[in-house]
Amino acid sequence: MEFVSLNKVITYAPSSRDELIEYAFNHQKILVAINAEKILHATDESRAIINRNLGYPDGIGAVWALRKKRFFNVERIPGCELWLDIVKKYYQTKSFYLIGSTQKTIDETIKKLESDFQGINICNYRNGYIKSEIEETELIQDIVKCQPDIVFVAMGSPKQELFMMRLQQCHLALYQGLGGSFDVYTKTVKRAPQWWLRHNLEWAYRLVKQPLRIKRQVHLIRFFYKLHLNHY
Repeated sequence: MEFVSLNKVITYAPSSRDELIEYAFNHQKILVAINAEKILHATDESRAIINRNLGYPDGIGAVWALRKKRFFNVERIPGCELWLDIVKKYYQTKSFYLIGSTQKTIDETIKKLESDFQGINICNYRNGYIKSEIEETELIQDIVKCQPDIVFVAMGSPKQELFMMRLQQCHLALYQGLGGSFDVYTKTVKRAPQWWLRHNLEWAYRLVKQPLRIKRQVHLIRFFYKLHLNHY
């Protein structure tokens, strides 16, 4: 097992997806996607959340930072692919609970999962709009009752990580935060074509499609500059 500090963000440097999945499942960890933005803008709070759990290289910036630390075999593991790798690996033997996105999207996600992975055991699911402490308490009680092996939460960071940490106090399982992965899975949001993915240019494709992202992407220049100077 290799863990690396990137701006004091502890990140796992897996040589394969299977290695990451098996470690997370065996240790009942919360999987947290790490990218350049999370490394660059790390705060004491965000570091604490990540370092108590299992950060993995979701973005190419995190991969480059790990390779700069001489972990040359590390691979990029997009969260929107990782959760489906987990489903594929365990759908015949483990149970699942899904939380997140709109009601329409989560309904479509469940329908597609049941079609793509026939026989999958989905204990229960609900949308990601939890409007009161009562709703959250009822959800936690249902998760405790269902005892799922794997819980996926798609709410966006850091909200989903904070929520999963509260869930974990009541029920141990493998947890993964998914951001907008349900929207990608149901094709509500279109992902970059394969050429862009193969060349690690998904960030550039998003920028082309959403020019306003330049306000976020400009920070990557600072990240790469600091990386070049060995500041991480």
